Amino acid sequence: MHRRPYRDTSLLIELFVAQKGIVSVVARGARNRSRRGSVGTLLQPFSPLLVSFTGRSDLKTLTATESAAPPYGLAGERLYSGMYLNELLVRLMHRHDPHPRLFAAYGDALQQLALPLPAAPTLRAFELLLLDELGYSFSLTHEAVSGARVEADARYRYEPGHGLYPALQAEGGYSGRDLLAMAVGEFGGAVAPHAKRLLREALAEHLGSEPLRSRELFLGGARGSRPGGDAMMRHRSPAAASDDRDGSPGGSE
Repeated sequence: MHRRPYRDTSLLIELFVAQKGIVSVVARGARNRSRRGSVGTLLQPFSPLLVSFTGRSDLKTLTATESAAPPYGLAGERLYSGMYLNELLVRLMHRHDPHPRLFAAYGDALQQLALPLPAAPTLRAFELLLLDELGYSFSLTHEAVSGARVEADARYRYEPGHGLYPALQAEGGYSGRDLLAMAVGEFGGAVAPHAKRLLREALAEHLGSEPLRSRELFLGGARGSRPGGDAMMRHRSPAAASDDRDGSPGGSE
């Protein structure tokens, strides 16, 4: 899910492999422009690949790469959204911890982002699944301590590390109606800003104090700078990678 130059002609790449999780590999000679058809021509942003690698240490050596499907055509704000997904995965996942369900959801999310549809529901659904896959989920339908069912006409606040608690009207928080909508996968329309705020709260405690680079890049892009690339790949079992500037605004959509 991340790549950077290594020595004169190589790349260090973080792969997201369906059956192996995040794996670090060296792509030797990938930056060698004198070799036509080198692996570097395939390591393009969000390109599904079949890859093989070898090695006994934590840093593997990439031995084969071939295209599995055309690259996902992410551009503009959608590129930042894809970068955001990459940054979440790199920062929150443990190395060598396989998550086939999350890998599949990542591919589905990139497909959705490539379509002319609102991006926010795709981002929120992925964030919620990510929290669940990594063991950080919380109930959207029941209170954290009492277990009482969330009522549509009541209001609730989110407590980091715990979940939902009843809230006074003056405390703001979230309406039960919106929470119940999120629980069944409704993240668009009037629910969108509340879903974005809630998922940002839930992710913040796990991301720590370091700002998301993707969000900074999105703001820089709005001022005219150009984002770097990220790439998705598939280990003869499926895998994924990206560029040095990974992430996207959980906030752009």
